[in-house]
Amino acid sequence: MTFFPLFHNTQQLSALLIGGGNMAKRRAKSLIDAGVACDLMATKIAEDVLQLIESAGGKVTVGAYVSDDVMQGYSLILALTDDRTANHTIANDAKALGLLVNVSDKPNEGNVIFGAIIDRSPLTITINNGGASPVLSSILRQQLEQFVPKAYGQLARLVGAYRPQVKQALPNTSERSIFWHQVLQGAVAEAVFSGKHTEAESLLKKHLKELDNGLGAVKSSGEVFLIGAGPGDPDLLTLRAFRLLQKADVVLYDALVSEGVMALVPEQVERVYVGKRRANHSVPQAGINQLLVDYAKQGKRVARLKGGDPFIFGRGGEEIETLAEQHVPFQVVPGITAANGCSAYSGIPLTHRDYAQSVRFLTGQLRDGSVDLPWPELIVEGQTLVFYMGLKGLPLICEALITHGMDKNMPVALIEKGTTQDQRVMISNLNDLPAMIKTESVLSPSLFLVGRVVSLHDKLSWFTSSRDA
Repeated sequence: MTFFPLFHNTQQLSALLIGGGNMAKRRAKSLIDAGVACDLMATKIAEDVLQLIESAGGKVTVGAYVSDDVMQGYSLILALTDDRTANHTIANDAKALGLLVNVSDKPNEGNVIFGAIIDRSPLTITINNGGASPVLSSILRQQLEQFVPKAYGQLARLVGAYRPQVKQALPNTSERSIFWHQVLQGAVAEAVFSGKHTEAESLLKKHLKELDNGLGAVKSSGEVFLIGAGPGDPDLLTLRAFRLLQKADVVLYDALVSEGVMALVPEQVERVYVGKRRANHSVPQAGINQLLVDYAKQGKRVARLKGGDPFIFGRGGEEIETLAEQHVPFQVVPGITAANGCSAYSGIPLTHRDYAQSVRFLTGQLRDGSVDLPWPELIVEGQTLVFYMGLKGLPLICEALITHGMDKNMPVALIEKGTTQDQRVMISNLNDLPAMIKTESVLSPSLFLVGRVVSLHDKLSWFTSSRDA
């Protein structure tokens, strides 16, 4: 580590920027926004830089750097001229005086550098790589910003306001740490993230009252997060799903949750497989419901990962019914359902003004050797049909649609392992698809699409290759 990260009190910093171009503007803006008093010296000064410094109450000196006399009274010097020799001299003079100095584009000539900042005041995250690649730091900042909601700043201000009271109520450091972990990963934090600031403060006051009454640190009653894991590609997981997954104590996951999504589960989290395949249920649904209740009542945060969306053929409704009956708190996080994900990654729009004005999701699961669906309602021009769990019953589905009047040449698509690196798309028509799959080894999960929109696949197939480029 060449540069050790430190945070300075901006109210005790005063900076002299030597240089009046674009870099001076960037540095001055970030420093002034942080509360640092800034003055400027340069032979040529851009008008917007001049306005920026003067509007913040800073002093502007027009002229070249001559000696270190001008550095008196400053704690931070920024060498930002276009003259490398001048910057080198400024840096040496500043270091000789024991000052902090930053040199534009020459990190090793100074003794401090600027990192890429994620500002969630009073929470601040800074990324630096020793000046090796500012662009890389910028890219990482953009990615991390997605996972650090702005509400974290509000949460930090809220808990900061109550730190003295908690310290008085819990003098023991370890007990206080447990308390804050429960607050920052529990209902108080979730209320802040949901924009319910009054409710969050009320909850925190309630916890403090329990401490004042000698009830000890708040003991979590546990909670369940019913999370839609999407159709396979971990990049399709929502930010909320990712955040809740990181704070889970135990994860219950089914057979449709991809390895990529499971790789996002922290290593220390307990994992329980409760997958269900056709005619092979590792844990019956009633058992899954009870497991959720049992873990939550042990005070654990339980992430229930379900492929696709929990409320679209995912039996999520049954699980939250049980949780509600047992008075177990829960959150439902929607996921991208297989129909949306697989069709998009295959270049097949579910609706299109010229081909389909409606879309219908159906389950193609066999019951007693048959597929019982309202067939006449499905034979409608301008409609896309999406069959989930229909691989075994696919020949029966094709036959029934044709029998009830659908064009036997209607375009169809069978999408295997959609949105993953192993995705395979088979294009055919209602009449020919059953024979095609006899010669192909098709695996679950697979999605079956029927409709004129499938004919757009060839035209839009570039999308699949560009996604992996």
